[in-house]
Amino acid sequence: MSFLPSFSAPTPTPVSSGSAAFAAPAAPPTQAELLDFARRAAADPQLIASLPLDPQGRTWVRLDGPGGSEAWLIGWPPGSGTGWHDHADSIGAFVTAAGELTEHALAARIPTDGWKTLELTDGVDRSRRLPAGQGRSFGRHHVHEVLNESAERHAISVHAYYPPLPRIRRYSRTGRILRLEQVEHPEDWQ
Repeated sequence: MSFLPSFSAPTPTPVSSGSAAFAAPAAPPTQAELLDFARRAAADPQLIASLPLDPQGRTWVRLDGPGGSEAWLIGWPPGSGTGWHDHADSIGAFVTAAGELTEHALAARIPTDGWKTLELTDGVDRSRRLPAGQGRSFGRHHVHEVLNESAERHAISVHAYYPPLPRIRRYSRTGRILRLEQVEHPEDWQ
């Protein structure tokens, strides 16, 4: 398995030589498989050292993920973060490779469509610190924000999603009020 950046499409595997038929696609990767991939990639010192870091903004390189997944190596300058968002219908995982990240998440199922503003109930907030080597996986419609709270040190992480991200919904949050602000599509970030 290569962790080098790649932009090529997967090639179908022939069932037999001389046949026009193709093998059935493999089962999609699970959350555990995405997390395993992210852990292995985050433990690759050559890969981590290859990411250019920018003191002003996040940097990223696309990676070959398992089973047709979308994967990214991301650099986080001090004080940077994602803001509140979800990954729509994709499952995912991420692992901190260097530094430390903090994730704030909602432990509640959020309706996927048909709303602009929601009032959250008490007790839905979850926070976790993820130092180097630590990570997590998550299911569809997981709403969170990820932050590098360090004032001095970059963080680097590896992320994987399946299916490849169809969209990202971005939210603003004031107290218990969550507002859908924007829906991004792959052409907005690739």
